[in-house]
Order: sequence, then C-alpha cells, then structure tokens
Amino acid sequence: MVEEAEPLVGGWRRRFDPSASAGVPAHVTVLVPFLDVARIDTAVIHDLRALFGRHSPFAVRFDACRRFPDVLYLAPTPDQPFRALTEAVVARWPEAPPYGGQFKEVIPHLTVAHDQQGQVLDEVETALTVRLPVTADVASVSLFVCDGELWHPYAEFPLLVA
Repeated sequence: MVEEAEPLVGGWRRRFDPSASAGVPAHVTVLVPFLDVARIDTAVIHDLRALFGRHSPFAVRFDACRRFPDVLYLAPTPDQPFRALTEAVVARWPEAPPYGGQFKEVIPHLTVAHDQQGQVLDEVETALTVRLPVTADVASVSLFVCDGELWHPYAEFPLLVA
C-alpha cells in the first residue's frame, strides 16, 4: 500500500479505477493473482513472512504519470525493489505468474484510472502532474483477499525482519 499517495489519487481512483470501490487502496501490486484464498494457510503465511523479511525497506518517489492502453498510472522510482519482490514471490510460487502470465514484462505501477477514454486520462494526468511528486517509504507488503465482491486486508509482512 502507498498511503502517502492516497490524498492525491484517492478521489480519482474512486471515480475511475474499479479496484478502489472494491476496497483496494492506492498500491503497487507485487503479485496478482496470488493463490486461491483456500490455499492460504499458516505455512503460506510463514513463507511469505520469511520471504519478505529478506528484503530491505526502501524509499520510492512517484514523479511522473505514464500510460498503458486505457490506463493512467504513477510510475515509481526506483522500480527495481518492486520487481525484486515480485520475482521472489514468483520464484516461490511459480504456479502464480504475474497477471496470469498475460504480459512478458511486469511494470511496477500505481493505477489511478482504468478502462477510461483518452480525454479522461488526459484530464486526470493534467490534474496530477502539477501535484507530483509523491514520496513514500515502503516498509511492508500487504496481502489482500477477495470475498468475491470486495477486497480485504488479510496479512501484513514487514520488510527486513531481524
């Protein structure tokens, strides 16, 4: 989660990103989809805690808007720590490739607007750009699960556990 970005992007996300109204806060995705909730047991939680505990906390800066087709997002700098977290989870659970294996390269991003017309993305980008940058300290990774309709926080994993 990127709580520091919420004041800037929260209103836009509620209007233009369906995941926001489904309970997902401003965030950079590490891995989706993950395991089915029925598979998330104490052993999985233990493995996630150990895995994330081997990664150092880091500072990130969002100073530019970028786009995928029909998506406006904030680009994190650096993005390598997010890539490393994704790679670590995928190495442990190769049956859960990022985005179901849909993309060759996973590009870390904080989605602001999704499935919108270009003029909407232009408007949101113009409004955001003058208020950037947003900086954040990433010290943990959150696991969210879906009940079929809404997403809920399930567990929190601190980075670099001594």
